Amino acid sequence: MIKIMLSLALTLFISPAMATDKGGRNPANLQLASVSAVVIDADSGEVLYKKYANMVKPIASLTKVMTAMVVLDAKLPLKEAIRFSNDDRKAINYYHSRIRVDSELPRGEVLRLALMSSENLAAAALGRNYPGGLPAFVARMNAKARALGMKNTHFVDSSGLSDKNVSTAEDLAKLVAAAAKYREIATYSTTSVYTANFSRPRYRLAYVNTNPLVRYQRWDVAMSKTGYLDEAGRCLVMKTNVDGKELLIVMLDSFGKTSPMGDAGRIKRWLASGNGGTVARAAKDYQKRKIASHLASRATASIR
Repeated sequence: MIKIMLSLALTLFISPAMATDKGGRNPANLQLASVSAVVIDADSGEVLYKKYANMVKPIASLTKVMTAMVVLDAKLPLKEAIRFSNDDRKAINYYHSRIRVDSELPRGEVLRLALMSSENLAAAALGRNYPGGLPAFVARMNAKARALGMKNTHFVDSSGLSDKNVSTAEDLAKLVAAAAKYREIATYSTTSVYTANFSRPRYRLAYVNTNPLVRYQRWDVAMSKTGYLDEAGRCLVMKTNVDGKELLIVMLDSFGKTSPMGDAGRIKRWLASGNGGTVARAAKDYQKRKIASHLASRATASIR
């Protein structure tokens, strides 16, 4: 049974079952390096393209979009100083950060760093400084996901460093649509470069946006977030304007550091001409392995 399911999965990988969209574009012509993806017209809700959009996957720092929404929903003072602590460093398993322990930064600026530069210590501090601490914060993240209809999403921390933060491309499109309506998220996530002025002690750190399409202002992006973990691959979500059309784009588990940007270009080309280009053989092999592994896990779980 498992072998049959894997064979079916690889067949679908080679020839996904997708209908030609209203614009006459054939989705089969769009090749992406991302294992899972979805492109949606933000105004009409029409799904223009989808690829394994319901596959549950680790989402890495895309988690920080929900972190930002929970902070803003709580209407916590954005000018209030947050002090970074050893507890925050422990929460991110002492992952590298340039921020000094015991220094302070206003909550709004902490939120900006978490979104634009994916600063993990910033996201950890936002969760810890929530009323009730991190447990209450994570509970609120999951409650918000349910309220948005994200049925296959679950959060365990505020930074996204755990591979147990999971979702689907379809669910994340709902997250992006909701997040883009927050003025602060739209502004902070699309900040190209920023210098943060810390206190206690005073020092400055320069940051750049982790999305090159935003950093170099190559696209008209209204909201953006990148993510990466070994288990999640390269991830990118955006609300962006392409040829006058507002789109929600979600790309999960891309092969290679620049693959999400390459996929974004292929999507834009496909929307304009119906030609989606090609991807490297290594990316195709990577996707086959990931899809086979996913199907094998599901098959094993169903047997148990």
